Amino acid sequence: MRDLLILLQIITATLLFSQEYTVENAFPHLSFTDPVGIYHADDGTDRLFVIEQPGTIKVFHNDPSTTTVETFLNITSIVEQDPGYTEEGLLGLAFHPNFSENGYFYVNYTDYSPKRNVIARYTVSSANPDQADTESSLVILEVNQPYTNHNGGQLDFGSDGYLYISFGDGGSSGDPQGNGQNLQTLLGTIIRIDVDNSSNGQNYSIPVDNPFVADPNARDEIYAYGLRNMWRFSWDSVTGLLWGADVGQYNWEEIDIIYPGLNYGWNTMEGNHCYPAGTSCSSEGFEPPVFEYALYVDGVCSVTGGYVYRGAETLSLYGKYIYGDWCTGDIWALTYSNDGVTENEHLTQSGINITSFGLDQSSELLICANSKIYKLTSDEEP
Repeated sequence: MRDLLILLQIITATLLFSQEYTVENAFPHLSFTDPVGIYHADDGTDRLFVIEQPGTIKVFHNDPSTTTVETFLNITSIVEQDPGYTEEGLLGLAFHPNFSENGYFYVNYTDYSPKRNVIARYTVSSANPDQADTESSLVILEVNQPYTNHNGGQLDFGSDGYLYISFGDGGSSGDPQGNGQNLQTLLGTIIRIDVDNSSNGQNYSIPVDNPFVADPNARDEIYAYGLRNMWRFSWDSVTGLLWGADVGQYNWEEIDIIYPGLNYGWNTMEGNHCYPAGTSCSSEGFEPPVFEYALYVDGVCSVTGGYVYRGAETLSLYGKYIYGDWCTGDIWALTYSNDGVTENEHLTQSGINITSFGLDQSSELLICANSKIYKLTSDEEP
């Protein structure tokens, strides 16, 4: 009944109004150092957690008037960043589905000697819920990286309780090692692991229904592959679809819906097109994107994946996938139907460098950019 009521409100708003969308500073008294992610712990506290790329996580109450920020975790001493690149550092955060009981959360960061992504579990302090126990680190998984770019970064729990993690193709340009089409590496993939159980001497186990567990020539962890650098992915809380935005090479940025076992084409294809441009290829066996846009048109340069909006403040966006571009701050809303038809709506050109979208505990959308946290607003009547 609630969804039907919301749908009727959306239809009414669409027929009667043409909304104007803008971004505004959600927390005008706060600033952050290179924020690249904003999350909530789904623990009823209405706190927000911001990842700062150099290696800290900040926590504060979800109140526009707040002036108080605490350091939840500081691992700058073990997080490495190449000063010539901006793609390394502390890149991802995920709270265990039972965080309220066990205090577990997981981070994705880069380290050196060897150069690698590290997935580690930490535990919240027993004495202070706004601080983590820095001595509680348990390394779950490490993936060596041949170059400093294309580290992926996202990790999150699905409704199945398993942890999903994205890894870029290893970096450089054009995937010179061919990792995107190589099922024997975790580079260029989204993986799916069980962090509540251990097996084979590892601090995780493999879900029995992972798509490649019966393939001796593939890594059991792989959920989907053929990805260049899926910086951010997210689930639609209503449909259960897994959405991701894959950053392109020279010509196309793409939006994908991720299904188990599918190959998304990189580096044979970039979006719906053969790679390199002008060459011939077969698209057979590759899952095409649900949407793509051309690079370097009007300044756009790098897609930042977002969320299907399921909040209550901006009903005209309900059910639409909201995403943006890092260079220009353009924000779009993509509508996807069951028959595969998409409609892309330009909402605004914000002019901010969008590094990540996030949700608060009420499913309202937030945006990391520059040193601030923003929110998308409209002139829609409440």
